[in-house]
Parts: sequence; C-alpha cells; structure tokens
Amino acid sequence: MTERNSDDSRRKVLKGAALGLAAAAAAGSRAKAADPTMSAENGAPPLSDPAKRYTDGPFQAQPQPWPGLASRMSPRPDHGETSYRGSGRMAGRKALVTGGDSGLGRAAAIAIAREGADVAISYLPAEEEDAKEVMDLIRSAGRKAVALPGDIRSEKFCQKLVANAARELGGLDCLINCAGRQHYHESILDLTTEDFDWTLKTNLYALFWIIKAAIPHMPPGSSIVNTSSTNAYNPSEILVDYSITKAGIADLTKSLAKQLVPKGIRVNAVAPGPFWTALQVSGGQPMSAVEKFGSTVPLKRPGQPAEIAPLYVQLASTDGSYLTGQIFGATGGTGIPG
Repeated sequence: MTERNSDDSRRKVLKGAALGLAAAAAAGSRAKAADPTMSAENGAPPLSDPAKRYTDGPFQAQPQPWPGLASRMSPRPDHGETSYRGSGRMAGRKALVTGGDSGLGRAAAIAIAREGADVAISYLPAEEEDAKEVMDLIRSAGRKAVALPGDIRSEKFCQKLVANAARELGGLDCLINCAGRQHYHESILDLTTEDFDWTLKTNLYALFWIIKAAIPHMPPGSSIVNTSSTNAYNPSEILVDYSITKAGIADLTKSLAKQLVPKGIRVNAVAPGPFWTALQVSGGQPMSAVEKFGSTVPLKRPGQPAEIAPLYVQLASTDGSYLTGQIFGATGGTGIPG
C-alpha cells in the first residue's frame, strides 16, 4: 500500500469512528430526554428534597390478611422496579434472598439482579402473586431467577431452601435475610404463646437455621446481610415480641461476624425505620397508625423499599470488603443506631 492510500484509509477509519461516537452520544441524549427522572449529565436522578421525594400520606386504611401483598397496596410501594440501575457490582454472584417477594427483600432482589447476580427468593405460598412479578423482573435483567416457596418456621424447610438455592444457582456466595413477621398487640396480656412462638420462629429461629445451612456453601469473600430494625434500639410498646427478635438479630450479626472472619465471610445488618411495605398493612400496625405512617420521623414520611436497596447492595458486594459486624440504620433522620 502506498503512503497516500494509507493516509486515506486512516482518514476513513477516523471519520467512521467519529460518526459512530456522535451517533452514540445522540442516542444517549435521546434516552435521557425520554426519561425525565434522570439527569442529563450522568444518568443519575436529579437533586430533590428527600422529604418530598415520596408521598408523606395520609394513607388510606387498607387492612390485609397476613402476610399481605404489595400488589394490593395503595399507593403501591416503590421497590425500584423502574428506577434502579445497576453497574455490575454483583456480576457473577449467586444470592439467596429471603422474603424476596415484597418489601425490603423484593427491593434487594431487584437491585442485586440488576447488579449482575443470579437470585433465588424464598416466600410464603400465599405470596405467589408478588413473587411472580419479582421473578419476571430478575429475568428481565438477564439473570437466573429461582422461586423457592415455603414456610421458614420449619427447620427442615430452611435446610431444603438453602440446598435447593445452592443447587439451582450453581453455588451460594450471598445471603440476604429479609423475611420477617411483625404483628402488633396493645398489651402483653393479648400476646399469646402461639403468636410469640410464630414471631420468634420466623425472625430468629429461621435466621439461625438458614445461616447455619448456608455457611458450608459459602467461599471466602461471601457476604451475609441481615435485617434488624429501629425497634432493636427504640422498641415500640405494641411490638414486644418483634422488638425482641430485632435486637437479637443485631447481636447475632455482631457475634457471627467475629466468628466468620477466619472463613472470609462478612456479616452485616440493616436497621430500617418506618418503610412502606405489606408488613404494615397485614397486622404490623393498627390502621390508625397506618394512616399516618412514617410521620413521626424527621423526614415526616415512610421510606420506600427502593431507598434502602443500595444499602443492601453495598453490604453484599465486594465494595463493602472492610465492613463486617456493622449495623447500618435507614430511619428517616432519627440517628438510630448511633
């Protein structure tokens, strides 16, 4: 090839590359313009007052039978279905999320799937309607979705749950425990042994059984994220049994984190304040409290599950490699824990 021909070829390549970059930039601008919730500069949500980002109520009375469905709430909670955008922080990971059908578990499952993880979720059979939506969202992110319905109050089911998750996912390196029961009682005299046992088995016994079954599957670098509560530090007078379990989860997290350092497994927990989930409308609060739910925290509104999902991602991903034995609050400004 002559020098002139070589120069012409280089000019054509550079011109083609420039045209391609211009087209890509134009496409990006059109995509951003089509989504008014995203910033034109970097694709991030625009700045807004956090107190006004979501509704502060009042909410309508909407009692549901336990365990409740997010799909039947008004307004429907935001779990990040349309807003969460991943960046590959969980690429190749294999995660089990308990309570992944709705609430915080649903938000965590959506987020880690969009960050690149294959995800198995557990839920009660009565929650199948919500679970199917989550399965579709995980698959639409291009990840493997595994549905594992059952009652975690059974030790045998918990063992089977973990074994099936590890088999279907081809391993297990992330466990996010979000499943829980909250049912209010105005007086301890109204709290039956059956109800007390139900709460403790769902919130504490199941956590013990699932973690114990999961550890042998988990290689160094794995992560466990539990869900405590603001009630572990400032317990509500109508949530005696629930508050006991959430304080237990916080202590279990700190103790287990020390124990598992030699195995290279990190253990942390999230401590939410008032979040708008099906837990609240299916016996978690009296309807009089649901109507003004979240109004007592400084932000004057409940959190939406989408707002806590990034915290689960941070603790589950290798970005959180120096974090273990920590409890992270998301409580609308109360400063708990602290």
